[in-house]
This record gives sequence, C-alpha cells and structure tokens, in this order.
Amino acid sequence: MRIYDQFYINGQWVAPVEPKLLDVINPANEEVCAQISMGSEADVDAAAKAARAAFNSYGYSSREERIALLERIIEVYKKYYDEVADAISEEMGAPTKLAKGGQAHTGLGHFQSALKALKTYEFNEELGNSEIVMEPIGVCGFITPWNWPINQIACKVAPALAVGCTVVLKPSEVAPLSAYVFTKIMHEAGVPAGVLNMVNGDGPAVGTAISTHPEIDMVSFTGSTRAGTLVAQNAAPTVKRVAQELGGKSANIVLEDADLEKCITESTLDMFSNTGQSCNAPSRMLVPASKLAEVNEIAARAAATVVTGDPKAEGTTMGPVVSDVQFSKIQSLIQAGIDEGSELLCGGTGRPEGLEKGYYIKPTIFTNCNNDMIIAREEIFGPVFCIIPYNTLDEAIAIANDTPYGLAGYIQGKDEKTIRYVASRIRAGNININGSYGDYDTPFGGFKQSGNGREWGPHGFVDFLEVKAISGLK
Repeated sequence: MRIYDQFYINGQWVAPVEPKLLDVINPANEEVCAQISMGSEADVDAAAKAARAAFNSYGYSSREERIALLERIIEVYKKYYDEVADAISEEMGAPTKLAKGGQAHTGLGHFQSALKALKTYEFNEELGNSEIVMEPIGVCGFITPWNWPINQIACKVAPALAVGCTVVLKPSEVAPLSAYVFTKIMHEAGVPAGVLNMVNGDGPAVGTAISTHPEIDMVSFTGSTRAGTLVAQNAAPTVKRVAQELGGKSANIVLEDADLEKCITESTLDMFSNTGQSCNAPSRMLVPASKLAEVNEIAARAAATVVTGDPKAEGTTMGPVVSDVQFSKIQSLIQAGIDEGSELLCGGTGRPEGLEKGYYIKPTIFTNCNNDMIIAREEIFGPVFCIIPYNTLDEAIAIANDTPYGLAGYIQGKDEKTIRYVASRIRAGNININGSYGDYDTPFGGFKQSGNGREWGPHGFVDFLEVKAISGLK
C-alpha cells in the first residue's frame, strides 16, 4: 500500500501542519490502496507564501530558461511514464490500455505543446505609441479533478510554468496517486523551489483556502458547475481571475446522410470510453426519427462488445467508475430514466454479471427519449447515454442547445455545407466532426455553465498573463 503523508512545499517534502490521513480506495476492488494526508488552511498558507517568494525570481526568468525547464520536465516524464499510467489505473480504474495510451500521454502532450508555443509566443507588441507587454499573472491556484487526473494537472501547470507563473496545486483527494508521481517528476527535473507546490485535501478545506488566499492571484478549477460557482464566489473578495472548466451534456447530432454503421458504432464506444467519466462525453445522441430503429440496433450491438471488468485484465475495455459516491449517483439516475418511461435499450441498474465487487456499471443506453427527461438534462458522468429522435435539422439544433451547458458538440454526416451550418449554430466551445477531436494545440473550454477561459496549446497561455501598456518610450 502506498503511503503519501507529505506535501511538496518550497522544493521539499514536508509533513502537514495538522496530521490527518485519508484512505484512498481502489475502485476496481473497493480495497484501500493508499493513504494520503489531508491539508488545512495552514498548509495552503505555507504553499502560497513559498509560491509568492519564488515568483519574485521565476516571474522574471527568461524565455530560454523556461524552455530549458520544460525540456527537462518532458525528459523526466518519459522516464516515469509507466509509473504515471499505473497510478492512474489504480486510483480511478482506467483500463491499462487507456491509462497508458490515453491518460498518461496527456501529461507528456501538454508539456510538449506548451514548449512549442513558448518558443514562438509573442509576449510583446508595438501598438500606436505604446509597447504592449504580456507578463505572468503571478501565483496560480489549481484545483483539479479525478476523471482525467494528469491531463487536468498538466494542461494547467505546463502553460503556467511556460509563461513564468508559480503554482499551488490541489489534486483530487479521490484520485491523488498520479499527482504524487507528477510532483516527483517536477522535483527531479529541477523545478526551482517554490515554483510548484502541492497540497492534498478536500474542497471545503484546501480548495476554499486556495480560492480565498490573498497571495494567490488566479484560480483555475476543473470540476462540477456547482463547485465551480463556489470557487468563483470565494475568489471574488480578493478579485482573483477565475478560469473554470465545468460540466457538460454534449449533443451528438447524426445527420440524414451519415454512415450509420460507422458513426453509431464509434459514437457508442466513445461514450463508454473512460467509463463515461469525461465532461465532454457525447451523452445525448440526436438521430433522425425515421432511422431510430436502425440506430437502436447498431448501438445495442456496439454496446455488447464492451468488456467491463478488472482494469489490469487483458481485454478489458471499460473499468469501474471512480467511487461509491459516483456508483450510487449513477444507479439512481439509471433508475430515474426507467421510472420516467425511457426505453431501456441495454444495461440498467446493478453491477454487470460476474462482478460482485468494485464500482462497475452496466453499459447503459436509453432510447426514444425526449430532452425534458432527467437523463437528458443531468450530467450523469458514467457509461449511460440517451438517444433522442428529431424530425428536422433545426429541431436537432434546438435540442442540442436546450441545456445550461456548452462544452462540446458532435456532428456526424457527409455534406460539408450542412456540417458547417450545424457547427456554427451549436453553442459550445468544441465541435468534433465524424469522430475527430482536436490535438494538444486546440483550445479546450466551454460556453454557458460549462465554464470560461480556455486550456491547451497557445490559447492556454492567455489566462496566465496580464496585459501591461508602456507608453511614452518613443
């Protein structure tokens, strides 16, 4: 069992001010796999002060110095790549193939993208009679989630370090193991003392302390919309900049001319990837009403190929959800879908056959739904999606936008003119066509209650920079 009872503050592993341990549960078997210390306001205070002191030098470092640092981080990350993947699989149940090929790779990808952007990013420009300078905002507080743990750490830390900011990081206490490996990587790569600080804990204690601390200049939060609003409220008295990547209930519009066999199969399997625990999951599939029966047949057939089980077992394509809390929530929402009259195409309540222990959910599809149903409106965050029939293209667009969220949208079809029309009408930050996703340079973020600001690539630098105008030098 792993024991991670220290925090990383000012370049050293230190004991918490008030010792308090939390058991970390392996979702695949419901057994304790680690213990971590839970931080307090005092620990955050020490981390924030270390980050402020470090900013006085790191905030004025040269582009060349920061390029060299990112290059070292990338090389050390490669050394610990498998250890990162193993930690992710253990802490949140990702199958080995996903943990290595997808989850762990995001950490490497974001640092490589930030390095590329840093080499050419324009921090200065001449405008009228002034010089416009982009400077690091200062000390950044990062509160990250459990569903893509390294992805959400790296896509914040990489651009922050690239532009000269210092960091106080609170990873999820539900899935904290990979964050310790990440912090070890940063230390071995020679990140200067105080530039990265890591304090574990929960939202009410450590998250609140980060969002209210006067030495922290901005907060970047990824998680639920409910928690995101609390972070913004807590940050308001000190007028921090707040960047948020929040919930989603993304529509997947299947057009009349789509290749149904291909797109329904791929979309169904995409929905069950990461056990449905992705904020941009295509959880509402909108299909022409005349093709509903055919869609149902293809979707059910695709779902039947999903192999649910032990993340470490060869052939597993879908592991458990992350915790008992998530398991119970998803079970109740599946039951709500049944109770409100949705047609259960496959799956349902209870664990899959043969899996008596672990937070496993049956791959579940509801069909012939309408957008007023609970399962069409709430972010389930599990391997559950609904199929909604539509009669006209404008009706499909209206259904897609009939949600408080706006993180992503998906379109399946052949006619480029129609696809561009639909893409221009969906109110969401990322539109994915025919199974394509953006790369690490593509800005990621949402409209409406899915958040504000953008992460990934050169656009991910913006939230960590202040604009200074220097006039009168000419």
